Parts: sequence; structure tokens; C-alpha cells
Amino acid sequence: MNVSGRKILVIGMERTGVATVEFLALHGARVTAADTRQLAHLPFAAPVLHRLNIPFRPQNDGGFQHFDMIVLSPGVPADLPALNDAREHGVAVIGEVELAASYLQGPVIGITGSNGKTTTTALTGHILESCGIPVQVGGNIGTPVTAMIGSSLPEQWNVLELSSFQLETTRSLRADVAVGLNVTQNHLDRHYTLANYAKAKGNLFASQKPEQTAVLNADDAHCVAFGEITPARKIWFSSTRRVDGLWIDGETIRYDSEPVLPTAEVPIRGRHNFENAMAATAAALTAGAGIDAIAAAIRTFRAVEHRLEFVRTVAGVDYYNDSKATSVDATLKALDSFAGNLWVILGGKDKGSDYTLLREPLQLKARAALLIGAAAPKIQSQIEGAAPVIAAGTIEQAVAEASSRAVAGDTVLLAPACASFDQFQNYEVRGRAFKSLVQALESK
Repeated sequence: MNVSGRKILVIGMERTGVATVEFLALHGARVTAADTRQLAHLPFAAPVLHRLNIPFRPQNDGGFQHFDMIVLSPGVPADLPALNDAREHGVAVIGEVELAASYLQGPVIGITGSNGKTTTTALTGHILESCGIPVQVGGNIGTPVTAMIGSSLPEQWNVLELSSFQLETTRSLRADVAVGLNVTQNHLDRHYTLANYAKAKGNLFASQKPEQTAVLNADDAHCVAFGEITPARKIWFSSTRRVDGLWIDGETIRYDSEPVLPTAEVPIRGRHNFENAMAATAAALTAGAGIDAIAAAIRTFRAVEHRLEFVRTVAGVDYYNDSKATSVDATLKALDSFAGNLWVILGGKDKGSDYTLLREPLQLKARAALLIGAAAPKIQSQIEGAAPVIAAGTIEQAVAEASSRAVAGDTVLLAPACASFDQFQNYEVRGRAFKSLVQALESK
């Protein structure tokens, strides 16, 4: 894809959008930046645009049809009326990953799923690095793909976390290894239906070649369907039965008949992390790592921040930060990781979710649900009667309420089942606010 001299509009001025602007400017494109916010409210983007002398325009003005191409940041919906109008005028509308695909050097491991993407991406990168295999990690996990291009090398693996927002506008990425973890209800405020959401993730597999590899969850119906649309060879993984690939035999993870390691030696909490470890193992095997070296690397891995992250124990009460649990299914997995005696902090910005799915585990394991944010009334209406409900409103009040009521042996768990944007810039800011509040607690 040659961008030199082309008039290109980049919409969305967070990390990915700014990295895209920098990449395009470096390659001679005539770039314009846009966002729904005023430039004065974009402290990260403004100095970069000023340094590169990039013009800025309001996104809401429309009138995009005179550009040669529009590149969307992941947070920008692809079906905005102004974008549809641009398409009708022959303007190519793509995402940042699609732009990067033709420039990125080296083989690619692309990892997608509703839950576990970040942990599996970080774990895969950790395994390859521990095994001495050249690797860089990015995508939705932090470093935009366009920002990885300059450091990419023909012999170096690129491990990419890829969200549905990124994949819905991606067609030409040919992942040497495509990993499908699971697909559950999420982001329906953006994709409208579960079928649309799954289709976006399916783009990662549909674009593969026969000589490439798909790593798929045999226990997930949508991942099984991905196996039907990819021409690549398939490695399956399962936590419930033996498959051609990785599976759990009692308390041992096996690759076909060969033992990898005992599940007790996977150092991250929760059965779902056994699945993440199996997926990362399959990807690493394909990249040339050996089983013994993979097992050794898994043993040294530590939980990613905001993913069932242990914060501290205060007066016998454990505090866990799972702010990345932004969907109901992620919260279900968090609840499944504990035996009981939970004070669960739920709420934030609703994504069109069904919170009734939380009723049974809350009834079995929760001392109370502490509700925060804009979704609190909806959550309360759908879980009331399953467990006591405390209308806390804010995370500060939730921590105060939980810490005053919990007793030794209890666990306070932030696993919101919602996005953070009603009260916080992102889930990371929410998680760090929780950790700061917990660190400030005094022993009773």
C-alpha cells in the first residue's frame, strides 16, 4: 500500500490515531487529523500534531469525500453516516491494523477473543522471549501496530492482541498463527448483534492461507465456526475433553499425549487461565519453541495488571483488581476463580449486557454486590434477590463500604462487567484508582 502523496484523514486521536499520523507523515502522506473533541482537550495528540504540522478538523463536520483514504482508530465506529457517505464517493475507509499489515515485517501471531486476549498475548510474548525467539508484542495490548513497524524485522515474531474494533476493518492481515480464545456477548452497543461481533473476529481466520495455523477453542461454538472458514491447519485446545492439540488430562495439560505441565504450576488464578496457557503454548510451539522450555516460561509468568491482580491483604481480607473484566463473561470467569465470601464491585458504562447471568454465581459466592456507575440501576434490577445489593455509586464509596463490612477470610473483588467510560478515562485508570484506595486502607 503506497501512501506517499495521498490525502489521508485519520479519525480518533488517542494512542493508535497519533501513531498512525506519525507513520503516515513519515511515509509522505498528506495527513489530516480529526476527533470529536477539540484539539485543546487532546493533550497527548496536540504536541505531536503541532510538531509535524498536521492540520486538525472536527470529526463531526463530515464532508470526508475529498480524501483519498480514511484510517479509523479502534474506538471510532465504522458505520458512522459520514463514513458511509465517504464510501459512496469512492473513499477507502480502513482501520489502523489494515494499514499496518502491508508494512509490518516478520511473522504474525494474532490473538482475539472476548476474554483472555491480553493475558494470552502477554504470555505468548513472554514464552517466546524466554525461549530466545525474537519477538515484539503490541496491538490492543498497548503499542499500536503502526508503531511496531519501525522495529519489525523479517526474522522477528509480532504477537498482536486484536479486538473486534480492530478486526472489523481488517481484510489483508495474514496471520501466520491466528488464535481464537472464545466469543461471548460483548460490545453490543457497537456491533448491535452477537453475530456481527463474531463476524468481525472471524476476519482474522478467513484471511489466512493454507500453510498458516489457526489455534482454536474446541469448547466454544464460535471458535469451532472459525475453524470452518479458515483454510489454515488447525490446533485445537480444550479444558473439557481430549482433542487434537492441547487438553487437560485430570490435573495435567497435555499436547496430544505429551505432558506440558501440571495445572497447579500455571501461576495465574482461574481455570480460564489454563485455557489461555494452552492457547499460548500452541502458538509458541508453532513459532518453534520446545515443550520443556514453554513449561519453564509459563512457571515464571506473572498476572498482567488489572487481570485478577492481587493488590494486598488488609486485616485478613484479600483485595483483587480485575478492572479489565469489562463484560459479563469476564466477570463470570473472575467469580469462578474464587470459592466464595466475595464482596463484588460491579458497574460502569453498560454495553448492552445481560446481567441476569450473574445471578447464580452471586447467589452462591457473594456476600454482597456493590454497585457503581451509570449501569447500577440496570444491574440492580437484573440481580436483585440473588445477593444483597449496596448502591455505592462511586468506587471510593464501594471500597469504603466493603472494607468496613468484610471480615477475615473474605475477598473484595473489582470485576465490573462494564466499561469504565462513565466515570474513568479507561479501565486502567479505574483499576489504579481501586488499587490506590486499597493501598490507603488501614488495618482494623
